[in-house]
Amino acid sequence: MRVEVLAGVERRRRWSFEEKARIVEASYAANTSVSALARRYGIALGLLFTWRRQAREGRLGGAEQAPVFVPVVTKPEPDPDPCGPTLPASAAADEHPRRRRRAGVIEIDLGGGRRLKVDRDVDAEALRRVLSVLEER
Repeated sequence: MRVEVLAGVERRRRWSFEEKARIVEASYAANTSVSALARRYGIALGLLFTWRRQAREGRLGGAEQAPVFVPVVTKPEPDPDPCGPTLPASAAADEHPRRRRRAGVIEIDLGGGRRLKVDRDVDAEALRRVLSVLEER
């Protein structure tokens, strides 16, 4: 049996951490097609999703393990109309059940008209699993 080792140009591209982080960050931009982004950089769609998962888990690579951030947009809640109709206290209580004011509510825009609202009492690990499942869809 004879084995030959051929020297030549390696076919597999080596991506630096900075390149991977830049591509993963671009994949989270609004109105971005992940498939089109993968084609633009000449990588398999599965590889891009692997990088995204690794980034979420903090395992993307690089000496510094720098986190990849997703842009967040916040907007103030509208104030109730001070000029609205006034009802007797008993009628108002029947019409509008008591709501406690929820501080620390985060609204996550998932795209495609889907939104997820979580408050400060959410279990972080459960939220991570839910977002991971939604990310794969």
